[in-house]
Amino acid sequence: MSWAESTLWVVLPYLTLLVFVGGLIWRYRYDKFGWTTRSSQLYEGPLLRVASPLFHYGLVFVIVGHVTGLLVPVSWTDAIGVSNAAYHLNALVWGGLAGLATLVGLALLIYRRRATGPVFLATTANDKTMYAVLAASIVAGVVTTVAGFVPSDVSYRTTVAPWFRGIFVLQPDATAMRQADILYKVHTLIGMALFVLFPFSRLVHALSAPLGYLFRPYIVYRSRTR
Repeated sequence: MSWAESTLWVVLPYLTLLVFVGGLIWRYRYDKFGWTTRSSQLYEGPLLRVASPLFHYGLVFVIVGHVTGLLVPVSWTDAIGVSNAAYHLNALVWGGLAGLATLVGLALLIYRRRATGPVFLATTANDKTMYAVLAASIVAGVVTTVAGFVPSDVSYRTTVAPWFRGIFVLQPDATAMRQADILYKVHTLIGMALFVLFPFSRLVHALSAPLGYLFRPYIVYRSRTR
């Protein structure tokens, strides 16, 4: 194994995690008021009402597909009687639809941001970089989903998935990644770039939830007259 492969598949994942976690901690401590989507709904609504749900709901299914594909070993699906062909057909249909919905939603959001004057003026260089990396990741994901349907003994479930699971037990299988198709390698590298960018962009809003609202005290209204 070359030093370049060791750097890409052993060192780089942990550098990515370090920047991701460290960036989130820094952002939360020193930029709480910037932890937002910087919503532009006031400037344009009709297109946003179509593009935003399409992108976000599609992305939810994309994330679920990645979690199951990377964390569920082949032996588990074999044990319940799901063949490799059936698994990849399911991934192609549902993963392809989710990826397509996400891609169309993102394209509409980018078009809206460029075509709506006030929204475009509020777009920063950070936003442009985020959109470029996010679009590249989604396009690469759709391509690998379609390409992964071709029957092969070497798929992401026998290469990328074991490597990914090994990261969390400090044993990333760089040899498995060496056997992976170039499309999966490119998609993985773009994914790591997205994780590095995540804490420093508007993407952080994905980790926000109004939990405090559930436990806030009641608002007391007093009438001016008896």
